[in-house]
Amino acid sequence: MQNLTTTTTKNSINSIKLPAYLDWLQMFSGVILILFMWAHLCLVSSVIISPSIMNAIANFFEETGLVYVCGPGILLILFLHFILASRKIPWTTKQQTAMWANAKRMHHKDTWLWMIQVGTAMVILIMGATHIWVVLTDLPITATKSAMRIQSGTWFVFYLILLPLVELHVGIGFYRIMIKWGFLSRTNRKGFHAKENILTIIMITIGLITLMRFMLLPIN
Repeated sequence: MQNLTTTTTKNSINSIKLPAYLDWLQMFSGVILILFMWAHLCLVSSVIISPSIMNAIANFFEETGLVYVCGPGILLILFLHFILASRKIPWTTKQQTAMWANAKRMHHKDTWLWMIQVGTAMVILIMGATHIWVVLTDLPITATKSAMRIQSGTWFVFYLILLPLVELHVGIGFYRIMIKWGFLSRTNRKGFHAKENILTIIMITIGLITLMRFMLLPIN
């Protein structure tokens, strides 16, 4: 009887720990994706200074083999992060209706931010995976190839949609991670969120300038 009680207790503890481990893994994968997106934007935006600088950076990743590791690795992390986050996404109409009603009733800013994250996640998963697949199947990466793709028109609209969605999702995700894991208190979260909004606007602006640089880059 005692052994049965002990086993039951251990199973209960493990059932409590598992969601915590999954939350931690979700946070960790989210941090990796946030850092990647910031680094990716900085590296691609080097074309603003000079296409040769972007080509040199891309050539470094090609010669060292990092592109063959980082590309598929980020794609796997993207899917893993979505699967982990999907545990808390309301999938049924009943759940979505209840969530919407609660958000309107509570007027809670962080709840609305979470809803924006959920909405943008769906689009980012499809468009982000498409972007990574297209790039990895057309190596090596060069400024001219990127410019040709964007100047086709369709891809310009594609990135014009993907860019703000990604930066918005990343900004909100960073803010919510800081809150969830105790880095922010109620007294300082408002100021931090304001700074995070500024950073998001800066990142989107850099991305838009980069897109325009590719649009105006000679490809002949």
